[in-house]
Amino acid sequence: MVDATRLATLSHTHASLADALLPVVLAAGRVQMSYYRTGVRIETKADTTPVTVADEASERLILEGLARIAPGIPVVAEEAMAKGVRPAAAPVFFLVDPLDGTREFIEGRGEFTVNIALIENGRAVFGIVYAPAIGDLYVTTGAQEAVHAVVATEAAATTMQALGPRRIRARRADPQRLTALVSRSHMTPETTAYLARYRIAETRAAGSSLKFCLIAAGEADVYPRAGRTNEWDTAAGQAVLEAAGGRVLMFDGAPMLYGKADAQYRNPDYVAWGAGLP
Repeated sequence: MVDATRLATLSHTHASLADALLPVVLAAGRVQMSYYRTGVRIETKADTTPVTVADEASERLILEGLARIAPGIPVVAEEAMAKGVRPAAAPVFFLVDPLDGTREFIEGRGEFTVNIALIENGRAVFGIVYAPAIGDLYVTTGAQEAVHAVVATEAAATTMQALGPRRIRARRADPQRLTALVSRSHMTPETTAYLARYRIAETRAAGSSLKFCLIAAGEADVYPRAGRTNEWDTAAGQAVLEAAGGRVLMFDGAPMLYGKADAQYRNPDYVAWGAGLP
């Protein structure tokens, strides 16, 4: 169990929180893969986005895990929010997207993720992102440290250190030859217009919060997103990217912050950058 007082200040708790959450995200991944291989019935939520039993089952598992690991810390979770379960606003809370990239999941692409983030006074200070279909795990292990490890869902729950993680850093790109990432499922004219401001040598489409993680790992430079997203879609990925030396800003250049309960936890348009940009 992570002490709530220590968690609130995040003093020396990145590694212990990562270790505590590791078996939770692996278990959520196993649930998702069991449905991914066999197919699921698709429903449509009130906001017209798809949801499956895999989303709901993995969220239940994550919420149970967080209740054990950090009792007393509120959790804002996607499927609970869709059902009207909305905790009171708090300076410290978790954001959970149990299955980010549901469209990728439904269409048989492996770019879907489990996302858990810790928010402290509006900032995403810890994140864990796990893509069970491809085995990629990204975690903040310190205030300025993020790591990547490859781990199968069948792996026994263990410590992060036992996985042999590799530290990742966002790269300092050549502004004359940028590599851009765009949403595979949500490309918009506004996104195209934003990228037109820069010299883009390559554009790659990807799904889910993996786009933040690819920039954190030095594989791309910029990812703009115009259009509707929610805080649980982005917080874990932002925490990983910023720990790796990148940034996430709103289109007007202001920091991307969290805890906008009055706005139903919706995000503004934003852009993720690697190191030293724009």
